Amino acid sequence: MPRSAPKKAETVKPPLAVRLAAPRGFCAGVERAIRTVEEALALHGAPVYVRHEIVHNTHVVARLSAMGAVFVDDLEAVPTDRPVVFSAHGAPKSAHQDAAARNLIKIDATCPLVLKVHTQIRRHHTAGRTVILVGHRNHPEVVGSMGQAPDGAVILVETLDDIAALPDLPGPLAYSTQTTLSVDETKDMIAALKARFPDIAGPAKEDICYATSNRQEAVKAAAIGCDLFVVIGSATSSNSTRLVETAKIAGAAEAVLAEDADGFDWPQLDGVTTIGLSAGASAPESLVEAFLTALAARRTLRIDHIETAREQVVFNTPFRLAS
Repeated sequence: MPRSAPKKAETVKPPLAVRLAAPRGFCAGVERAIRTVEEALALHGAPVYVRHEIVHNTHVVARLSAMGAVFVDDLEAVPTDRPVVFSAHGAPKSAHQDAAARNLIKIDATCPLVLKVHTQIRRHHTAGRTVILVGHRNHPEVVGSMGQAPDGAVILVETLDDIAALPDLPGPLAYSTQTTLSVDETKDMIAALKARFPDIAGPAKEDICYATSNRQEAVKAAAIGCDLFVVIGSATSSNSTRLVETAKIAGAAEAVLAEDADGFDWPQLDGVTTIGLSAGASAPESLVEAFLTALAARRTLRIDHIETAREQVVFNTPFRLAS
């Protein structure tokens, strides 16, 4: 009887502990914005135009583009017989006025929590207050928020040094913030504003959105003791970038942003025994799953789920699409 060929020795993959943060990935505002473009395409057919990237994630934008969405920065590029969706980040009043002047079919997918900030700024301006906005210059959300009042009525500050450099501003003051900032850094900024201008008015509840706060808290809990922390998200995503910063401050030896598994620098995994993983609010969960699959091809995984909150928030479809 012929002897069977000897079995090849299986390669033993080194172990890797994965600390998987939750909540992570899509928030209610992002889900609503993406759903808005999908429903607009179903109702009106392609093409549907979108002012700015609907959310800051290249995979989401590529998928919607393949379905017939056309992303533009200038409303002049939108034909008058086609709908245009305003992105989740919001837009200045002038953009809404331009759309109305051209009689465009406008569908507003601005996150309701960003709209809350817009409303605050308009009310403060109507009440005669100068608004100090804490945020990142040229981010579309900040451009939209500053555009809720005339030029000069909203003053942008990005750092504590910016606050220290402010002149002694006359008249009543108020502050608002971008919704996707670092929670801890923003607390310091607000404290500095109140120390400098004791009578400054603020929102009844903080402007940083629940999803930003929840994801940062989950990263803080998961990052402790990690050799490396990976945040899945696009470089243009403010909240994803803040998660990387949060992981470093919370105790991860190193933290990086990766677009997806293909965009991760795999030699960084050398010598790593514990890795943390999260995703920005505009990153699909499928990218996290693909990253875990890529990890499993290289290591024997033990996954620990670090959950600090459960989210059940859902935002309704914009009125123009509701039936």
